[in-house]
Amino acid sequence: MGLLDGLLPAYYESILITVGIYIILALGLNLITGVTGQLNLGHAAYMCIGAYTSAIMSMHYGMPFIVAILAGGLLAAAFGVVIGYPTLRLTGDYLAICTLGFGEILKSVLYNVPAVGGAMGLAGIPPKTTLTIVFIVMIIVIISMVRVESSRFGRALVAIREDEIAAECNGINATKYKLQMFSLGCFIAGIGGALWAHKIMVLQPRDFGFLKSIEILNMVVLGGLGSIPGTILGATVLTSIPEILRFSSEYRMLLYGALLVAMMIFRPHGLMGGVSFNSIAKRGMRWLKPGDKPDDKPGQKGMGG
Repeated sequence: MGLLDGLLPAYYESILITVGIYIILALGLNLITGVTGQLNLGHAAYMCIGAYTSAIMSMHYGMPFIVAILAGGLLAAAFGVVIGYPTLRLTGDYLAICTLGFGEILKSVLYNVPAVGGAMGLAGIPPKTTLTIVFIVMIIVIISMVRVESSRFGRALVAIREDEIAAECNGINATKYKLQMFSLGCFIAGIGGALWAHKIMVLQPRDFGFLKSIEILNMVVLGGLGSIPGTILGATVLTSIPEILRFSSEYRMLLYGALLVAMMIFRPHGLMGGVSFNSIAKRGMRWLKPGDKPDDKPGQKGMGG
């Protein structure tokens, strides 16, 4: 048992685990769609690959949990390379349709493979996902995403998002960078899927369909495309709202949809669109400077007594 496990009632701990897993999944999609501008409607497929791979490694081969998680992430990344190489030459709606098609193909294959439970699903997965493990993985992913954002690789991805032709004219190999980005995003999705599998303990192909991809995409868009703090906030809000509204079970999804519409009307660029951890740190540093405090009156700064 980790340091964070058992400190809260089981219900609240389960919600926090779910929030942490969705933050990991949303950060992977934010790298693909938010940072690089490649619309991916099949993110749940890579989550599914990670979930099924890690579950099989744990159930049939008795592998340690960390090995099962990494195996799920690596296989999802491998599929990301295989699928991304031919499809990332496309853009916009065409790329979205291809990624959506792969997700539906994968779901149909799983329905017809008895070795992974078929339509009945895969049951008996050991419950190894804990709040401590999810928190550690989430922190590692956040730190990795922040480093990617501030690196040469991250700046190249932003350049591709803004103008791919101009980026290539400046010596950026757009196909290479997009493929690396796509595989990294799929790797993170696979890790999130592995954690999800060992939390719910039962996997069914229908749980990883188009609606799951849209659900994760909503988190990224709501938080603000390209914003890591926004993605974290969006995933937290959209994962928590259904639980907060559980008291009105009959109208829960209606209220959930109305809140989404209202948020996008009043915050069209997301809750934290354009906000990064670097900008938050700079604002904090300015706040600490005595001359930049909000209570300083105009004209007082730099005046002698």
